[in-house]
Amino acid sequence: MYSKTTPATVKVSHCKALFLSFLFSIAFFPLFGQSGYVIHSEQAPIKGIRGMNVVNHSVIWVSGTEGKVGRSVSNRGTNWEWLTVPGYDTCDWRSLVAFSDKRALLLNAGEPAHIVLTTDGGQSWKEVYTNTAKGIFFDGMVFKNAAEGMAIGDPVDGKFTIIRTMDSGKTWQPDPPAKLPEAKEGEAIFAASGTSLRMLPNGQACFVTGGKHSRFFIGWDKWKANNWNFTQGESSQGAFSVAFADQLNGVAVGGDYLKDSVTTNNCFITKDGGRSWQVAVTSPGGYRSCVQHITGKKYLATGPSGTDISEDGGLNWHTISKEGFHVAGVAPGGVFVWLAGSKKTGHFRTMQQ
Repeated sequence: MYSKTTPATVKVSHCKALFLSFLFSIAFFPLFGQSGYVIHSEQAPIKGIRGMNVVNHSVIWVSGTEGKVGRSVSNRGTNWEWLTVPGYDTCDWRSLVAFSDKRALLLNAGEPAHIVLTTDGGQSWKEVYTNTAKGIFFDGMVFKNAAEGMAIGDPVDGKFTIIRTMDSGKTWQPDPPAKLPEAKEGEAIFAASGTSLRMLPNGQACFVTGGKHSRFFIGWDKWKANNWNFTQGESSQGAFSVAFADQLNGVAVGGDYLKDSVTTNNCFITKDGGRSWQVAVTSPGGYRSCVQHITGKKYLATGPSGTDISEDGGLNWHTISKEGFHVAGVAPGGVFVWLAGSKKTGHFRTMQQ
């Protein structure tokens, strides 16, 4: 099914960086006023990075096209190791969950679906799940604890696909049809950054949808769907990513990826755990594929047309760079943020107020 390949390891060249205590090839970008944010980026040997998991300040994993994975285990991303998962060089790894510098799971978008597991930092991989069903397309994967996890995919026969693990990803089982949430006609989930599915602090999960219809779903064993006025109606429109600061306060972003500068109804916020949503007062600068909570009321959103910051819980946004990315990740404490996209990675340090 997939041609066998030999894992390739590429060490990224590096040089001293001014202002940020990183060692990388640097490109600085003009920023919004005196906001205190600076992004620097470098080329990465992956055509498109969509998956990211920041374990801590030192351990960062990314994944993307052609079966490729990146791993940094030095202080704040000093250098990267780039690998190709043997035998899966046509896979687009859009969902990534990393537990440590050694253990990680990858899930591809598209059919057939595969989940692979490494326990030795990517030196070897084991396939722990495969699905060859027509139309299978997974969009996200999360864990509520070290053992219990879930992956979700687009509708098959009118219901969203859900599989679960109870043993840290070693084995996976599908939910019975009676437990699966129903999808409306033309409704789907986006796999643009692997952040359309999230865990909440109380052990529930949530996910956002788009297409002809866009909704917010919350649950774990049972699901409840809430409607909102997110941009919707076309296959390219809807909510693409969601992030919560705590059990009650969250932000969802998206838009229309075919019209990535349009800002109409591309960001909504909730203060009651997703029961109700309000549109942002000042929206992000266009279609955004990923939103991350940084710390306090501070959020970051990024997409192909730029990167934005909100410091008031998502109500108002300002652009900190026209440099666009697909996905972002935040280190514990919210001091360091990493971004990745097409053939590039980037990161910035948030300045203390």
